[in-house]
Amino acid sequence: MSVSLPSVRGVLTPDRPLADLTWLRVGGPAEVLFQPADLDDLSAFLAALDPAVPVFPMGVGSNLIVRDGGIRGVVIRLGRGFNGISVEGRRVTAGAAALDAHVARKSAEAGVDLAFLRTIPGAIGGAVRMNAGCYGSYTADHFVQATVVMRDGTVRTLGPEEMGFGYRSSALPEGAVIVAAVFEGPKGDPAALAAKMEAQIAKRDATQPVRDRSAGSTFRNPAGFSSTGRADDVHDLKAWKLIDAAGLRGARRGGAEMSEKHPNFLINTGGATAADLEGLGEEVRKRVFQISGLTLEWEIMRVGEILSEADA
Repeated sequence: MSVSLPSVRGVLTPDRPLADLTWLRVGGPAEVLFQPADLDDLSAFLAALDPAVPVFPMGVGSNLIVRDGGIRGVVIRLGRGFNGISVEGRRVTAGAAALDAHVARKSAEAGVDLAFLRTIPGAIGGAVRMNAGCYGSYTADHFVQATVVMRDGTVRTLGPEEMGFGYRSSALPEGAVIVAAVFEGPKGDPAALAAKMEAQIAKRDATQPVRDRSAGSTFRNPAGFSSTGRADDVHDLKAWKLIDAAGLRGARRGGAEMSEKHPNFLINTGGATAADLEGLGEEVRKRVFQISGLTLEWEIMRVGEILSEADA
């Protein structure tokens, strides 16, 4: 990196490969990976970092394709010190690095129902940023507030209106890093909540390729109008059905495949590149549009530089 980086108490690693930090196991390196020691370390670093340097907050890589050319600028990954979970009454406070499943379990043990988080892959920071949801419940339904470090290093508390939640989205500014969030859930019996989550896991395991390398649902369920002009509710029109109807269940490109078990899951069968995965996804989008007149929108985030043939 041509600019000098501020001193930190955490860890700065140049040219850090990212493939092993993503569930799909693909992608090039981060120009610099920063793992802050704590909130103050993160805040001071961003305040002192040249504003021209791009910043990308990365969670556990569960909903992410890092392109083969890697990511320019600084990738920030939160770890220990950002994964605490506490429960007080009906409110649950979780660090951004806390896994969604752990938050659901610990909440249930305290008699708070955040069971929808149990089968969502990833960590709380990503769940808030993308308004993750499952079984008809969304992060926004339970969200109280988030602690966020802005790109200039200032620490802010953002409520629901400031987060601007939409379907699988939020209005969080670019470069802002969520460090913790507060949720509120209804009270419930711990044993009943545990049973509810076990049922959800069983349903997921029966219908999704949980043993394969995937990044969860590839495309959002579309909203809007079908080719017949009929309005379709976002929860009724399923991306997997459109992919299936286009004959793309099991479609392959290199080591990438649309899962035979659930065609809205893009999987790395072994040896896939990020270009294979993204390219197959784009082929699916093109074919679905040709068949249905509907445009599938990516749910998986794709970031970084495309590797040119000369660099391959």
